[in-house]
Amino acid sequence: MSIKAGVHEKGTLSISDLLENTKKNPDFQKVGAIAMFLGVVRGETKEGEPVKGLELEAYKEKADEVLEDICRELQAKEGIVDVQIHHFTGKFQVSEELVYVLVAGGHRSHVLPVLEEAVERYKKEAPIFKKETVTDKKGTIKSYWTSEKKTE
Repeated sequence: MSIKAGVHEKGTLSISDLLENTKKNPDFQKVGAIAMFLGVVRGETKEGEPVKGLELEAYKEKADEVLEDICRELQAKEGIVDVQIHHFTGKFQVSEELVYVLVAGGHRSHVLPVLEEAVERYKKEAPIFKKETVTDKKGTIKSYWTSEKKTE
């Protein structure tokens, strides 16, 4: 079974799985370029505070629907054969993978702009929530949902 998009528990899907899904596409012979984005846990916040870990949760049913819609819309673009977005939930340490986005198409000129659009859209549209645990400048460990933190 080929899964195009969705929210998954950490560790249930690999990069190899995405590539195999793409190769099963009946139009794969049209593919000349595959681009991927891997989102990983960064070791510090924008303010320079060390990150101890992240916890990700999602409104799964809605997130799955949103990610599938994004993939379907982007796959309809000229030269695109396959789009996949897979976001993970659970507890993560620094450097662990959080999200895989894959775009396959005829040429890199088709694929690269769609990859960027896919990343920007899932970040804005999918109901996926991130809780950061950091060490502040005073050495205190604290956790907060990123939506609770004031951004500048």
